[in-house]
Amino acid sequence: MTASSTLSEVESKALLARYGVVFAHERVVASADEAVVAAESIGFPVVAKLNGDGIAHKTERGLVKLNLSSVDAVRRAAAELLAAARADDGAVSLLIASQVRGSRELIAGVVRDPHFGPVVMLGIGGIVAEAMADVAFRLVPLTALDASELIDDLATQKLLGPFRGEPAVDRGALVDVLLGLSRLAIDNVHVVSVDVNPLIILDGVPTAVDALVEIDGPR
Repeated sequence: MTASSTLSEVESKALLARYGVVFAHERVVASADEAVVAAESIGFPVVAKLNGDGIAHKTERGLVKLNLSSVDAVRRAAAELLAAARADDGAVSLLIASQVRGSRELIAGVVRDPHFGPVVMLGIGGIVAEAMADVAFRLVPLTALDASELIDDLATQKLLGPFRGEPAVDRGALVDVLLGLSRLAIDNVHVVSVDVNPLIILDGVPTAVDALVEIDGPR
């Protein structure tokens, strides 16, 4: 069996963006000085992450810096992230992104079942994800009706309607995300899995802030 590998976060997002997944505003930079310029352009607060070909799980290594609200905070975080790079991370860069906040989070993705082939997944994310385990699946290829029914399969429909003063989830936009994942799975046979987590609901629109694509074989 061929070993799998992961694309970097930047590469994963670039692939998903080609299939219509909307991401938070972000820039890729190489130094602390460039990180400051990017943050000032995007607008505070921002998030800083270390990006690299060999980096799959940033949170466990402390490679994500949240709520950076000043030039000094960004410069310090960028320096710390670059200093934390290891040889097996490969070539690294910094990802400076808008700090997206929302009271609702979803997760979406693709898994390739050994018997049935690629399957699109949608679930409730955030701090309630493990407690609720509200996840639904549909075989690829998806039609618009399939994608709509996949949304309906979630048990926690209340979170998809108007919620705490926020508008209902834009179902059309969410359907587009699911159809994009289906097309990605069809077009890219070497993709083993796709993880878009979290997919934050921002003014009703699903906005992705992190993504990871696993492929079959070397990069």
